[in-house]
Amino acid sequence: MWTYIFRRTLLLIPIFIIISLVVFSLIHMVPGTPIDSLLGPGSTAADRVELTKAYGLDKSISVQYFSWMKKLLTGDMGQSIIEKQPVLDMILYNMPFTIRLGLASLIISFFLGIFLGIISSAFKNTFIDYISMIIALLGVTVPAFWLGLILMLIFSVMLGWFPVSGSGSFRTLVLPAITVGLGGAGLIARVTRVSMLEMFNKDFVLLLYAKGLSKPSIIVKHIFRNALMPVITIFGLRLGWILGGAVTIEIVFSRPGIGNMLLSALYRRDYPVVQASLIVLTMAVIIGAFIADIMYSYADPRVRDVYK
Repeated sequence: MWTYIFRRTLLLIPIFIIISLVVFSLIHMVPGTPIDSLLGPGSTAADRVELTKAYGLDKSISVQYFSWMKKLLTGDMGQSIIEKQPVLDMILYNMPFTIRLGLASLIISFFLGIFLGIISSAFKNTFIDYISMIIALLGVTVPAFWLGLILMLIFSVMLGWFPVSGSGSFRTLVLPAITVGLGGAGLIARVTRVSMLEMFNKDFVLLLYAKGLSKPSIIVKHIFRNALMPVITIFGLRLGWILGGAVTIEIVFSRPGIGNMLLSALYRRDYPVVQASLIVLTMAVIIGAFIADIMYSYADPRVRDVYK
């Protein structure tokens, strides 16, 4: 087991390097520079040259990249060119809002998805099955930002049950969490249903029926446990992807967090903030996949036996 974890951990190193190269290159390809936001009316070409040199933007891209990576590996994410604050402090301030929304969405995805998947497979080809799969299909296909606007219109504007925006109370978290979580719930529900239907056709299930066990007991104690393997994989992957989804919804619901910080930094071409934010978000996805691998190998010894 530890050999498997060690080898999977080593794979994170080249992935991190590739991600850092892509993130750094893309942001520098976008037209405009942070100097454009710093220069005021009446600024001269000499002022632009002076500011460009002061922030090291006159150096080659490769030199800038290695300088940035050297600081990043020591925990220094640099200083915001526009806000004049350490980028790490800005991320630490905004991250709790994003994590709070991501965790709430993950809980909704996991429990609602498994519940829909179980009842759908247990009542195959019935009205309950069709309704469950319609909900799952809507969660997978409907764009999150559109769903967020619809929920906002119905439950905030028309009914007045929840605030339109903000992050001051639990009520402000409900609609954004449902918006992000419903997509994951749809995916988990469909995977759970398919996996459980496969288990229903196994010989050991027929043997359990022959022994006189009740259908609920067979589903909960035997079928669900064996059908959980692909769900574990999906759950691990959603750990990272939900943070990405939370970023978009933060903008829709005007919530503080990494999403709004990233959007503001992109608009003003604040390179250090954009780079650090994208690194954090992409690594969240990679680490989520890593956790999924570990969970899957723990649940299925055949996976880790390959690395012995």
